[in-house]
Amino acid sequence: MMDRGALIGGMIFALLLAMPVLLPILGAGYLTGLLIKAMLLAIAAISLDLIIGHGGMVSLGHAAFIGVGAYATAIGLESGIEEILLLLVITLAVTGGIALITGMLALRTSGVYFLMITLAFGQMIYFTLTSLAAYGGDDGLTLWSLATLFGSDIVQEGEGLYFFVLAALFLSWFSVWRISQSRFGRVLRAARDNPQRAEVMGYPIVRYQLIAYVIAACIAGVSGLLLVQYAEFVSPSIAAWQRSGDLIVAVVLGGLGSRNGAILGAFFIVIMEEFLSSIFHEWRLIYGPLLVILVLYAKGGLNDLIHPKSREAS
Repeated sequence: MMDRGALIGGMIFALLLAMPVLLPILGAGYLTGLLIKAMLLAIAAISLDLIIGHGGMVSLGHAAFIGVGAYATAIGLESGIEEILLLLVITLAVTGGIALITGMLALRTSGVYFLMITLAFGQMIYFTLTSLAAYGGDDGLTLWSLATLFGSDIVQEGEGLYFFVLAALFLSWFSVWRISQSRFGRVLRAARDNPQRAEVMGYPIVRYQLIAYVIAACIAGVSGLLLVQYAEFVSPSIAAWQRSGDLIVAVVLGGLGSRNGAILGAFFIVIMEEFLSSIFHEWRLIYGPLLVILVLYAKGGLNDLIHPKSREAS
């Protein structure tokens, strides 16, 4: 029998699947772009939830991997590589390689020291991207050609791009859930809750954490690839530490380690920002206290408001 978490997730994806049909009927077809933006943030938030919610590794440099994925894609496009599946392979290879190197060093630490070293690595990547003068430097780069799928421009805009991003979101959501339910996920949570006991039981917890770190970075890199395809522009600002802070807010707001929390948090942030900014110039004066209230009174995040006691068992 399907549990409620799976049912809620299914309802979310069914609604997203129907949106390209419903929005034009409601005269709100322009909101398709907003949904793509929310889905891109959700993909990155899901990847961060893997290492924070399940692994207990709070990273303040996770957005750097979005930037790496975006620039790997942009540089590939500028070099004449336009097949999106090939760009995906390049993005995963580059992002995974950088994550492997930085992760091996960062995981020598833990707690606040891990947070600080990931912040340092993230800023190193950010400043490296700003130094790429051939690709716009600090001003960013406008792309005059976009990726294609088997020579077709179906993934460049409109419904084709929407469904491609939706497919990526579903695969990310499903993959992270499957990982969390596997033996790997159980060991990862054991390392989060009691690393000494997990080590005594014979589990190489650093190896498990490193694998999770690399997987999360690769998923974030995919978000960067799709961001380039959506925005037709790439800038180092997407790799700044403030973006990592936004991802942490999305994960905590949605519900740490929950099945649908990262998606709920990402959509809440994007939609509320758009709504409040459209009616009030100083919208942050409302947005900030609203987040504080939600964190104080919905301690399990938005996911617990919809599905109480649905957080994954530790």
